[in-house]
Amino acid sequence: MPGGAPLNQSDDVPLNRLPVKGRVVCRGRIESVTYVPSDQTAAFSAMVSDADPREPSAGAAAGPRGRLRVVWLGRRRVSGIEAGTEVRLKGMLSRVDGLPTMFNPRYEILSRQENE
Repeated sequence: MPGGAPLNQSDDVPLNRLPVKGRVVCRGRIESVTYVPSDQTAAFSAMVSDADPREPSAGAAAGPRGRLRVVWLGRRRVSGIEAGTEVRLKGMLSRVDGLPTMFNPRYEILSRQENE
């Protein structure tokens, strides 16, 4: 875990139940990452969802799928953050363009999918 002790799993908030703003701990799987062109200000972002549609528990009984945008300002890449990686995130939550967004969160890599 970059910068500290592992985050406590019991504090996890499901992404489909995130508050409008405030400090949160949540977990999910990286859906996609976005790289900005080198002529723009450095920022690395990822979309995180709280359910993998291939898992049986991700059906209608699990409720609507939550999504979170995560942005690391001043970075062009974040080690270990790639599509398919399961992460736990801790940081301040805000809304940007109606989407829950977390800037420069602490993160813990929980697992990586192989052969995607």
